[in-house]
Amino acid sequence: QVQLVESGGGLVQPGGSLRLSCAASGSFFRIAAMGWFRQAPGKQRELVAIITSGGSTNYADSVKDRFTISRDSAKNLVNLQMNSLKPEDTAVYYCNADIFRSVSVHRSYWGQGTQVTVSS
Repeated sequence: QVQLVESGGGLVQPGGSLRLSCAASGSFFRIAAMGWFRQAPGKQRELVAIITSGGSTNYADSVKDRFTISRDSAKNLVNLQMNSLKPEDTAVYYCNADIFRSVSVHRSYWGQGTQVTVSS
């Protein structure tokens, strides 16, 4: 069974930093893109950042130049370094990965979510 487990959320003051990590475990062939989404109360889930297996990245405009996504493919890990955090970054952050169980069969998996609260 494939699982994504996040860690690193918490409470931080405006201007502070947090680092989120997500580890994929279980039996699978390979992982394609990995990314982070977030959902604030009363809002739809939105893409924060994504990184392909080749290392290409894409960010939401609201987090560009503040957040950095990275991955360690050997360890099936994806990280999100969040700097200069703002109250509007408060949300539940979800890890997502496109995982191939075989050469041609793949689907999207989600982590359980980790709360990030930016408040003084």
